[in-house]
Amino acid sequence: MRNLLVLFLFFQMMTTSALAQQYKYHVVKSGETSAEIARMYNTTVETLYRYNPDARSGIRPNDKLVVPISGPENTAQEKAQEKNIKFKTHRVKRKETLFSLSQQYNINIEDIKRFNKHLYSEELRRGEHIRIPLNLPLEVKRQPEAVVERSTSNPLDLSVKEHVVLPKETLYGISRKYNITIAELQRLNPGMETLQPGMIVKVRNGDVEKVVDVEGDLFKYYLVQPQETVFSLTRRFNISRDSLITLNPALAEGLKSGMVLKIPNLEGTEVTAYSEAAFVNLEKRIKNYNTKNIAVMLPFNLHKVERSDTSSNAAETIKKDQVMQISLDFYSGVLMAVDSAKSLGISTNLSFYDTQRNAGKVHAIVNSNDFSNVDAVIGPLLQSTAEAAASGLQSRNIPVISPLTKRQVGSMRNFLQARPSDDMLTSAMISYISENSAGKNLIVIADAGSADKKRQLMSAFPSARTVNPKEGSYIDQKQLANTLVEGRPNWVIIESDKIGVLSNATSYLNSLAGKFDITLLTTDRNNSFDSDNISNSHLGNLKFHFPSVDKTVSEENSGFIRKYAEKYGVEPNTYAVRGFDVTYDVLLRLASSNDLYTSLEEEGTTQYVENKFDYISRANGGYENKAIYIMAYDKGLNLNVVR
Repeated sequence: MRNLLVLFLFFQMMTTSALAQQYKYHVVKSGETSAEIARMYNTTVETLYRYNPDARSGIRPNDKLVVPISGPENTAQEKAQEKNIKFKTHRVKRKETLFSLSQQYNINIEDIKRFNKHLYSEELRRGEHIRIPLNLPLEVKRQPEAVVERSTSNPLDLSVKEHVVLPKETLYGISRKYNITIAELQRLNPGMETLQPGMIVKVRNGDVEKVVDVEGDLFKYYLVQPQETVFSLTRRFNISRDSLITLNPALAEGLKSGMVLKIPNLEGTEVTAYSEAAFVNLEKRIKNYNTKNIAVMLPFNLHKVERSDTSSNAAETIKKDQVMQISLDFYSGVLMAVDSAKSLGISTNLSFYDTQRNAGKVHAIVNSNDFSNVDAVIGPLLQSTAEAAASGLQSRNIPVISPLTKRQVGSMRNFLQARPSDDMLTSAMISYISENSAGKNLIVIADAGSADKKRQLMSAFPSARTVNPKEGSYIDQKQLANTLVEGRPNWVIIESDKIGVLSNATSYLNSLAGKFDITLLTTDRNNSFDSDNISNSHLGNLKFHFPSVDKTVSEENSGFIRKYAEKYGVEPNTYAVRGFDVTYDVLLRLASSNDLYTSLEEEGTTQYVENKFDYISRANGGYENKAIYIMAYDKGLNLNVVR
């Protein structure tokens, strides 16, 4: 039923709007009035009272007021102020900081943040473009900087401190922010009943950020000990070096004993989780609000449906055509992405073309339609038709995003391969094993059909022990047992698409898991792993690791599932989610840069519901997505991202 519904929703669009709001708090100085503070932050007294109801009865020195630093109240005044100001666009270079930029352009840091609002809550990122005001009026330049209370205490201490409640903040959100329980919060604040904006509550084991999102991420702090290195810390906290430096920019200058580092709080998980700190949030970088013109090419094969004389026959036609089903599911995700982009103020003109799985049809579409204003083409799905589209549009330099193909193409500079190739998956897994191989006993099980994989693995890990299946699928249990070592982690890498090999090996390894510490890994989780002969419980017990293009939908993205189910009556499948992720990424990249190619060169890794994207240019032209997940089962058969 969903597939038929999708057909009837080809041109359905909805428009909503959303405004982000961030806050900080101001410590009242002696003699300050509400009106003066409101003027200081370019807001109104009524707005100040809305977030601080008690201020209506007067303010006193050292009172703490919640102040909005972005929002609709400020928009008109900011625009009027900016009208006569000249700006320079500055691309952030390696090791540049807000302080160095303020010195370079002879302005204060607050002036830079005022015209680049995201810098109130985000670190300066290499490669991003920010606006530098060059001719600020004197009264603006000398405007008093916001007084923000900064904690000078060690974030590791357990002393009681104060937290100002922000609008919409909950006890749960505060407890997450400071890593304490709700019960502990209530014990520290015995008279507290309901939270109100501006209320001051007692907290401990945390530090107040200058600007805080209402629902912040959860981190902990660690005091660096003598003799520790960046490498030892990445191993200790199971975080990549890049992510650690992203969270702690000072590490770029070197690690020193006594430094306090910000670390993702991953306690309580059986399988190591991974940090999302390095992902770029393009929703906060939108600057190009021009309408986006997107062409979508999919093998709908609508001519087959049109020949059906009844709706039941049409449904039966769709049911029998797997490619058509995939196209319709992908298309439903495209529509969801367009709706989500509209909620951010991004308008989209969509054009749809039925490729009919035919390269000749694609050439006809390209030659008989006007693509002069098209910003990007999403699709086609099949390799031959995707190559035909890219070839036909190459002279016009229109990017063609191939969402599902995994084979590299020839020299076409406008071809974007959104799905990492199988070779990239293999390389990512070998890289992951290499990064974590210290102290591990590595064992490679590979049958004759996986000889190339075995050569790659033995080249990367020459000291690894090997087990060769006999007579096609038989594993010598004694030989396998002799390769295992007690008291050390045994990482067993299995390479085969034969059900017999996989079933034999996993069953026997599971029987030894009580005596040995065993982790099972592969560079290729092929369809044979889904056989009924392979026990999922065995894979869970063996903490099975594998590379993947996508991940399972997490709780934080459950809203997408709910919205999709409300619209189509069923939960989205992999192709629907991919349609959303690919399209949403393209729209946000176009909205954060002048064109898609610029975004590919300047932006980092993006992540959405199930997929992430980090495009690199290929030597022979075009781009390919190198963003890959390493997934792992835990003993409860939960699937987790470990990198």
